[in-house]
Amino acid sequence: MAGHSKWANIQHRKGRQDAKRGKLFTKAAKEIIIAAKNGGDPNMNARLRAAIAAAKAVNLPKDKIENAIKKGTGELEGGDMFEVQYEGYGPGGIALLVEAATDNKNRTVAEIRHLLTRNNGSMGEAGCVAWMFDKKGTLYFPKEDFTEDAVMEVGLEAGAEDVLDDGEAWEVRTAPEDFADVQQAFDDASMTPASAEVRMIAQNNVDVDLDTGRKLIKLIDMLEDNEDVQNVHNNAELPDELFEEMAG
Repeated sequence: MAGHSKWANIQHRKGRQDAKRGKLFTKAAKEIIIAAKNGGDPNMNARLRAAIAAAKAVNLPKDKIENAIKKGTGELEGGDMFEVQYEGYGPGGIALLVEAATDNKNRTVAEIRHLLTRNNGSMGEAGCVAWMFDKKGTLYFPKEDFTEDAVMEVGLEAGAEDVLDDGEAWEVRTAPEDFADVQQAFDDASMTPASAEVRMIAQNNVDVDLDTGRKLIKLIDMLEDNEDVQNVHNNAELPDELFEEMAG
């Protein structure tokens, strides 16, 4: 979604991020568990390396990171987790890509389908919208704290693909496998991003009106509140009026 940093900042100002701290920790730990199924050594497992980097970005304690790795490798119980992805449409036909981690696929798909159908959306067939998105590592640096030159110097030197102007922040994009290395370079430079994650980015965004935008955000908030949902991606271009309304 274009304006990602605006939305993140508004959520933060309203205390939404603080309210969701437990959810953020759970999400980060689940990603580590799934990634560690392919090996517990981050030096040999790029996805695990990225998952640990994302967990550190939300301040997941070190012991919880270590326990999540052990659950994924089978050293501890609790690693019976499946990765699932649902595709569908939201209000106005906006493409939705919902990533989840669950120990009960039947429960999760039923809950996601219910949320979509009750909120002007619908579940789609596998592959119906996934092709519209690319997986990228993203790091956001508020303009009030960092200059473009400083972000570009560290990011591009570390292997980032691009540095973009996202309104209130500079957005650093990386290939998924380079995400952890780029984040480490910023850590070494004492530059802490407002957010850092590997996510799906729409190749093209679709303009929506104010009413559709309101309905879409309501649906996304409800999906993200589901305990199994890890990420919700969409291809909407929200109107500025909506950001102003949310900030107010």
